[in-house]
Amino acid sequence: MAKSEDKGKGGPRTVATNRKARFEYFIEETFEAGIILTGTEIKSIRAGKASIQEGFVLVKDGEAYLNNVHIAQYLQGNRNNHPEVRPRKLLLHKQEIRLLHARATQRNWTIVPLRIYINERGRAKVEIALARGKQLHDKRHTIADRDNERNLKRAIKGEYE
Repeated sequence: MAKSEDKGKGGPRTVATNRKARFEYFIEETFEAGIILTGTEIKSIRAGKASIQEGFVLVKDGEAYLNNVHIAQYLQGNRNNHPEVRPRKLLLHKQEIRLLHARATQRNWTIVPLRIYINERGRAKVEIALARGKQLHDKRHTIADRDNERNLKRAIKGEYE
């Protein structure tokens, strides 16, 4: 696919999702943030070589950083290739950073990445969320709801066949 075809067609293209975050946490509020990346990092992300399963966001000195996110080295990169796991600065408005920091410290919430995607303009973005940790009984409730939904879909599908 040519570069001109890649940009501008369709909506955002998801590169990596954090499915575990929706199971482990109650998602309270979501934000969209840009990421400061090197050249080989963005090429690797566009190739789909990113994992955010263990990722989290820290606010330090009025700046937000994405930590523990693994972006594989670019195969055609040379000796100047990037380190796979490093803190990456997030691009957010000051008010958003203040809000994230206040809620994370005062309410003991966590800031987790939900997904990395390429937007319509070809920029890499990360969707982050203020999240509240679930306890064991909440997780069991989530599993039961998911099983009930699956059984309901099976029953409906069986009626129409």
